[in-house]
Amino acid sequence: MSNLILHHYPQSPVTEKVRVILGMKSLTWDSVEIPRLPPKPDLMPLTGGYRRTPVMQIGANIYCDSLCIIREIDRRFPQPGHKLAHGLEWGMSKWTDGPMFVNAITVALGSAKELSKEFAADRMRLYFGPDYNLGDLQKKVQESVVQLNVQFGWIENQLVNSNLFLSGDQPGLSDALVYHLVWFVRGRWGAGPEMLAGFPNIEKWEQTIRDLGHGTPLKMDSKQALSIAKENEPVIGEAINQQIKWNALEPGCRVSVTPDGNGGDPFVSGHLHSITEDTVCVLRHDAMVGNLAVHFPVSGYRVCGQ
Repeated sequence: MSNLILHHYPQSPVTEKVRVILGMKSLTWDSVEIPRLPPKPDLMPLTGGYRRTPVMQIGANIYCDSLCIIREIDRRFPQPGHKLAHGLEWGMSKWTDGPMFVNAITVALGSAKELSKEFAADRMRLYFGPDYNLGDLQKKVQESVVQLNVQFGWIENQLVNSNLFLSGDQPGLSDALVYHLVWFVRGRWGAGPEMLAGFPNIEKWEQTIRDLGHGTPLKMDSKQALSIAKENEPVIGEAINQQIKWNALEPGCRVSVTPDGNGGDPFVSGHLHSITEDTVCVLRHDAMVGNLAVHFPVSGYRVCGQ
C-alpha cells in the first residue's frame, strides 16, 4: 500500500494523462477501479458528488480534476529533480483538454460501431450538453478528423526540433497533455493508427512516452480506500484569504463548486478553507468516512457562496 490512491478505470483517457505522470516519476501507487458510469457508490462519499475521472486520494485529502492531481503529485514528489510544468505549460491544457479533446472524443464516439445507449447518452451530456445526441455527433466526425490532422501536424513539427520530448530533454507536463490524446485516438478510433502513421515523429515520441510506463500500481479495493479516509483527518495548511476576499468569500463560509460548462454534474458543497492562485479547498463531512478536504483547480471551476 502506498499513500497515493488513484480512483479510475483503465479506458479513461484523462486518467492516462495522470498515469503517464506517475510513470515519469517512477511512483508506486494504489489503484482503485471505479465504474465508467454513475452511480459510483464508493467514490461519492469521498468527493461529495464530483463524478468525473480520475480522483486522487491521500488519506482524507481528495483531489479532483487531472490538473489539480498532477500539481499535487509534482508538489509532493518532486523527483526526478525538476518541476514538471513551467508557466504557460499549464495553459496548454486549455487546448489539449478543450478543442483537441473534443475532436478526439467526436471521432472516437461518432465512429464507434458498438456503443451502448447508456454510455453514449452519458458522454453526450457530459461533453456536449444535455440536448446533444449521437446523430449530431456523427455529422461532425469528418470535420473533427480534419481538425485532428491539423493539430497533429503542429505536434509533428514541434518534435522535429525537440531534444526528444515536447518539454525538452526531460519528459514533462506537455508530453502527458498530448500523449493521452494520441493514446486515445490510437486505441479508441478504428482509423487512428492509420492517421498516426502519417506522423513519424509523433510515433517515435509516442513509443518513448509509452516506455516510461505507469510506475508501480498496486490493486486496492474501494472499501479499503474508504476505510483509509475514515481513519485519517485532512492535512491542510493555514487558510488563505487574499483571493477569497477578491471573490467576496470568507474562510468557513458555505460554498458550492462545479466545473465550467457543467454537463449535469452535481455541485460539491462544503465550507471554504482556501482559494489560492490555482487551487480551491473545501472542507466537508460525510457520515460514511468522516472529515474530508476536497481540492479543485481554480481554472475551469466555479465557486459560489450558498
